[in-house]
Amino acid sequence: MNAMAALRQYQTVNTQVQVLDASPHRLIQMLFEGGLARLAQAKGALERGQTSLKGELIGKAIAIIGGLREGLDHQKGGEIAANLDSLYEYMVSRLVEANVNNDVALVDEVAGLLREVKTGWDGIAS
Repeated sequence: MNAMAALRQYQTVNTQVQVLDASPHRLIQMLFEGGLARLAQAKGALERGQTSLKGELIGKAIAIIGGLREGLDHQKGGEIAANLDSLYEYMVSRLVEANVNNDVALVDEVAGLLREVKTGWDGIAS
C-alpha cells in the first residue's frame, strides 16, 4: 500500500470513529465542516481549470447541504427551520449556477453563508 492510499484509509477510519462517537450537535458541526472543506476544494479546482473535479466537489457540497436540510425539524424549529430551509435551497441553486458558469464568486458566496450559519450553530451549547 502506498503512502497516499494509507493516508486515505486512515482518514476514512478516523472519520467513521468520529461519527460513531459524536453527539447530534457535533454531527451537524461535522456536516458544516465537510461542506466548507468541499467548497474550498471546489474553488481550488475551479481556479486550476479542473472542471470534472470541480463538478464532483460541488456535487458533494450540495449533498451535504441536502443533509443539513433533511436534518431540520420543522415541528420544533418553526420559523427558524423554515428560514434555514429556504437558505439551504438558495445555497444549492447558487452552487448549481456556480458549477454551470464556473463562477468562483458564487462558490465564495455560498461558503460565506454556510460559515455564518455554522458560527451560529457553534454558539449553541450541545
